[in-house]
Amino acid sequence: MSTAEKEIQRRRTFGIISHPDAGKTTLTEKLLLFGGAIQEAGAVKSNKIKKTATSDFMEIERQRGISVATSVMGFEYQGKKINILDTPGHQDFAEDTYRTLTAVDSVIVVIDVAKGVEAQTEKLVEVCRMRNTPIIVFINKLDREGQDAFDLLDEIEQKLGLTICPLSWPIGMGQRFKGVYNLWEKKMQLYTEVQKQKIAESIAIEDVEDPQVAELVGEEAAETLVEELSLLQGVYDDFNHQSYLEGNQSPVFFGSALNNFGVQELLNCFVDIAPTPQNKDANGLLVKPEDPYFSGFIFKIHANMDPKHRDRLAFVKIVSGVFKRNTNYKHCRLGKNMKFSSPTAFMASKKSVVEEAYPGDIVGLHDTGNFRIGDSLSEGPELEFKGIPSFSPEHFRFINNADPLKAKQLNKGIDQLMDEGVAQLFTLEQNNRKIIGTVGALQYEVIQYRLEHEYGAKCSYENYPAYKACWIETEDQEQLKEFSRLKARYLARDKFDRLVFLADSSFSLNMAKEKFDNIKFHFKSEF
Repeated sequence: MSTAEKEIQRRRTFGIISHPDAGKTTLTEKLLLFGGAIQEAGAVKSNKIKKTATSDFMEIERQRGISVATSVMGFEYQGKKINILDTPGHQDFAEDTYRTLTAVDSVIVVIDVAKGVEAQTEKLVEVCRMRNTPIIVFINKLDREGQDAFDLLDEIEQKLGLTICPLSWPIGMGQRFKGVYNLWEKKMQLYTEVQKQKIAESIAIEDVEDPQVAELVGEEAAETLVEELSLLQGVYDDFNHQSYLEGNQSPVFFGSALNNFGVQELLNCFVDIAPTPQNKDANGLLVKPEDPYFSGFIFKIHANMDPKHRDRLAFVKIVSGVFKRNTNYKHCRLGKNMKFSSPTAFMASKKSVVEEAYPGDIVGLHDTGNFRIGDSLSEGPELEFKGIPSFSPEHFRFINNADPLKAKQLNKGIDQLMDEGVAQLFTLEQNNRKIIGTVGALQYEVIQYRLEHEYGAKCSYENYPAYKACWIETEDQEQLKEFSRLKARYLARDKFDRLVFLADSSFSLNMAKEKFDNIKFHFKSEF
């Protein structure tokens, strides 16, 4: 087995997704804690402790206590190299999360025991299921009162359409929470309030009917556990590794991330079962991790990682071969060779220069404006990886310059933030006015804040009444000409000069579809 093959087998790259406030960032922190990557966890919520969560490194995230940018973190655990991508849960940043999901090989979904399955979780799981991404479910916050475990599992099966298989089971909940029985390792972990920030001991128990169980958790809880476990065996299939890897079965774990409870069990099982780096489709060519040539794609661009230096960082997911520092690789869209003298690996905002990286790894490349989201790098064939679209925004506003002396800074700022995929820019054909479209309204605040603090430019907004942005595709030039004449007010170009129809209502969109039957209207940019 060559070094490269060994390294590929060691890699596990996954994303953590959930509805806001289900405890995703906290779980990320605790995984890093067990992986020995950080010494103490930052309390994400409490202002008493000024140490913020390791994975939230943008100023605005610290103020709000929410993650707005996807962070990448790597650490070693039990001989495996683990890469976590912590995604924003807030739906206003959903587009960043959809793109991040193109760069992971598996996913952990965090669900709040009290709130159950929420809307944002449904959307994100749907994206994973479209790609058959393997999913593990972590039911969090067991130290609080929540839904009955069986009801919760039913809800997950119905709302998320997952076939599940519990690999751990709670003993009580909220006030009566005693611990978790781990079916995967046949161990019991007891919960004591005192141990909140320490790691609880596990007790190996082969048979749940062992009298020792009643001594540990009390007669009543022990009886309930035996009953529930026998029910589980009747209802759910045994864990099947192949079926998990194909995305057809999802293991479920219970715990409380804030109290370090059930996290290590999740991590131990994850390291055993999670998939190694997967093949990726590039316009009909299947690129495999073990292919000899290096290839990778950009799934995220982050401007001004360091406000003192105007630098942008392009995040590359390595798909095949070995990435080496100071080596020429072809930028497929521009058709030119580029080499990178200081590619970086991540530990949230701490970065270190890497000499080489393997499939599954995520590397940050310093960028002066050559990259956009979805670009490919390759030292073999020219590749174009599929599946990193822009979605039709739901909010539209004109952006105006609030400081005439800073027009240049404003244009540069908008340009760079749009490359990052924070939002989309449309320029009206008629008068060249700029419109910003976003998936969520909170994005406007983030843009305004970052333009002022990173580029020294001020902007104001005014509403633009649009219903959807539709990318236009047609062979029929006559129809396009007529359509352009009638709808001139509603036509714009996106950043890549593609024609976009900003429909003002669903009615006018349907009328346009009927009248111009040879024009196709797409809700996403990759059709």
